[in-house]
Amino acid sequence: MQKLSTSQQMGRILTARRKAVGLTQAHVAAQLGISQNRLSEIENQPGYLTLDRLLALAGILGLELTIQARENVVPTESEW
Repeated sequence: MQKLSTSQQMGRILTARRKAVGLTQAHVAAQLGISQNRLSEIENQPGYLTLDRLLALAGILGLELTIQARENVVPTESEW
């Protein structure tokens, strides 16, 4: 499991996974219904990735997303 603290980390994870499973940007983009150019943008600037698109991309790459509470951290009102 990998912990994320920046959107750039997500881009690197998605790119590495795509390459590890032997898929091209063109193949993944076609499955998402977007251009290869747009997938390249997503991998390089994932900060603008929608949750729906992230979930679809994760599914194509055989990944699952998990959100869990941090240990010993109570969120303050300003974090919500």
